[in-house]
Amino acid sequence: MAQIQWFPGHMAKARKQVQEKIKQVDLVLEVVDARTPESSRNPMLDELVADKPRIMVLNKQDLADPALTAAWVQYYQDQGFAAIAIDAQHAKRLQQIPQLATKLMAEKIARKKARGIRNPMIKAMCIGIPNVGKSTVLNRLVRRNIAVTGNKPGVTKNQQWLKASDNFQLLDTPGILWPKFASQTIGMRLAFTGAIADAVFQEDMVGLYGLASFMAHYPAALKKAYHVTDDDLNEAPHDLLVKLTKSQGFAEAYDRMAERLIFDARQGKLGRFTLEKPGETDADAE
Repeated sequence: MAQIQWFPGHMAKARKQVQEKIKQVDLVLEVVDARTPESSRNPMLDELVADKPRIMVLNKQDLADPALTAAWVQYYQDQGFAAIAIDAQHAKRLQQIPQLATKLMAEKIARKKARGIRNPMIKAMCIGIPNVGKSTVLNRLVRRNIAVTGNKPGVTKNQQWLKASDNFQLLDTPGILWPKFASQTIGMRLAFTGAIADAVFQEDMVGLYGLASFMAHYPAALKKAYHVTDDDLNEAPHDLLVKLTKSQGFAEAYDRMAERLIFDARQGKLGRFTLEKPGETDADAE
């Protein structure tokens, strides 16, 4: 089975830029995909961010399983982070981010005001892997389409400062993956949800992973979308993919059915889903 990896040259450059700029910011907004919260976290960022206060921003909550999203927010809060689930595309709960930032920086703001600074500026860096919606989050916060967005990973290539208000400034950064995933399950999750360029993985392999996940956790979605029966759900995932390929009119083009499944899931046509649970190991998932 081919290993899924994607680490373009600009990501190595972006990592160095984060290292250079981190001293200039007061806190970090770490944006993750609510459908894959832990898998969409770059393990290198903990070292880069060091001890900066952090807000975990679980974006795309409108596409994620609401019960598991709540569990993940609680999980990150238990880890000592501020955490919030949002839908940046529709600007839901976005304005709670500046409020959380002000709360986290309360002591520092108080010290600056004591020195005569009337309206202290809070500087935040927005980081995350590709296609989790960082730029959309920033555009909604600044109420202008300044940060570059796109429905594919790797759109943002450079850093830029954005002014959200008179006392809240944001630094956009390119999405940064890491050179090697700890497990193939992480690669599958990221590929299925669109964090990795489609050209670097096999659709049938990733589609089969997604199908198995839905069979195990969201069978009703398959029944509704593809008229799958209870007997079908007792099949092996590969056998069900073969059946779906034929029933959906793709003859023997399994890769086309896999591509259709991936597209439908990303577009929300299979309903809200989350691919991992708090405390679950990759071995558990497999």
